[in-house]
Amino acid sequence: MSAPAPSPLAIVDAEPLPRQDEVLTDAALAFVAELHRRFTPRRDELLARRTERRAEIARTSTLDFLPETQAIRVDDTWKVAPAPAALEDRRVEITGPTDRKMTINALNSGARVWLADFEDASAPTWENVVTGQLNLIDAYTRNIDFTDPRSGKAYALKPAEELATVVTRPRGWHLDERHLQLDGTPVPGALVDFGLYFFHNAQRLIDLGKGPYFYLPKTESHLEARLWNDVFVFAQDYVGIPRGTVRATVLIETITAAYEMEEILYELRDHASGLNAGRWDYLFSIVKNFRDGGSKFVLPDRNLVTMTAPFMRAYTELLVRTCHKRGAHAIGGMAAFIPSRRDAEVNKVAFEKVKADKDREANDGFDGSWVAHPDLVPIAMASFDAVLGDKPNQKDRLREDVSVAAGDLIAVDTLDAKPSYDGLRNAVAVGIRYIEAWLRGMGAVAIFNLMEDAATAEISRSQIWQWINADVVFENGEYATAELARTVAAEELATVRAEIGEEAFAAGKWQQAHDLLLQVSLDEDYADFLTLPAYERLR
Repeated sequence: MSAPAPSPLAIVDAEPLPRQDEVLTDAALAFVAELHRRFTPRRDELLARRTERRAEIARTSTLDFLPETQAIRVDDTWKVAPAPAALEDRRVEITGPTDRKMTINALNSGARVWLADFEDASAPTWENVVTGQLNLIDAYTRNIDFTDPRSGKAYALKPAEELATVVTRPRGWHLDERHLQLDGTPVPGALVDFGLYFFHNAQRLIDLGKGPYFYLPKTESHLEARLWNDVFVFAQDYVGIPRGTVRATVLIETITAAYEMEEILYELRDHASGLNAGRWDYLFSIVKNFRDGGSKFVLPDRNLVTMTAPFMRAYTELLVRTCHKRGAHAIGGMAAFIPSRRDAEVNKVAFEKVKADKDREANDGFDGSWVAHPDLVPIAMASFDAVLGDKPNQKDRLREDVSVAAGDLIAVDTLDAKPSYDGLRNAVAVGIRYIEAWLRGMGAVAIFNLMEDAATAEISRSQIWQWINADVVFENGEYATAELARTVAAEELATVRAEIGEEAFAAGKWQQAHDLLLQVSLDEDYADFLTLPAYERLR
């Protein structure tokens, strides 16, 4: 008797979308179902391990490099696989969601790489998940164009040789995709985003002289990197392409991953192409993991935590040294400024800050860096051109002068800055404005001349939570309390209502955003990710 056919993935609670059959083919869904069967149980075990590790940090208020993997760190003989030609020069990378206009603008931007984002810059509505995949397929087949309905401006792709190389970022391991289920169990969003993109585009990208390249977010350990590596091996065998075709850049945006950089590269060594310094999520992770560690772990206003802070210097310099020791690219952090069309003075000050930030990264040994807006590409490019010249990267700079002790990475109390009342007000204002847009399906949002994504909302609500629970006293004598946070949130909601008018306010998700921000900022039980309760409200 033959074995029963595998049960198909069910599409749940989703209205049909135009052209969805081009993405949700039987063959693609069978592939995603197989990924789910093979790898979701291990995903679940690793999420449970995160909880155990966080409990250990709460007990000890410290972290250290892993004794059990010391042999990997001291073995100087191993390197990651050489970079493919399309990823050899990554001096400027632009980030953004995969909507149609952004797809064209990012590919045309002049950046070497576009991080096509299904994660923090994308609210995971079913429409965004499916149409984002369609837009990438259309871009690779050059069947993409866009006309802005408001301005009438038309957008089209430049010649192929002028386009950025795409590196796609799937969702983190913690997020599920409720619209795709197998036997009533949702498939992890990471496997949906990776699986659909890989299945449809791996061979197509090889034919274009590139390949299926990925950014891996929210990684917390080398065991999570090992899981991704096993996914890659299986996927390549499944579709019949050589192992090593997939390349992955891992975001070191959690404090635990900072202690396992070499091990993460080792686990992915046949598929690794670099590490990235994701600064906002990194600060969020420090607050989350050390939230009950006392006053020495209290961060000041997020805008006062610059990359020159000693504990942030330790993190970035260790990242560069680790990458170059192992032959991998080191990619710097985000320049989130959004140029103003109306205020030249705002632009002048911001451009100077962006230039200083990119000059520092290039001089520290980074091989490239991120920007959030096409107008910043030339500024970042100039910083790296000045250091790299005609070289594609500076992986030959080994930074053997760098020595980072375990305690240096969590020496938050080396900062002189303190939390301020204005910092609280900014955290509330940004949190409400971002969450409201996210609940409407927008993941990348310009707020106060900065491009904000889910990471900045996470640090905002985490700092409110931390300041209240650490009994912070602001410079004006007010205590950080739940009552003060509620008062400020009510005032910010009233400010928004006055700014946009009653009709627009009523049409938005403002009250929901206000309520959710207060929930995740004030609840005694700290939510691991804001996006988990937010996803339940995303329709």
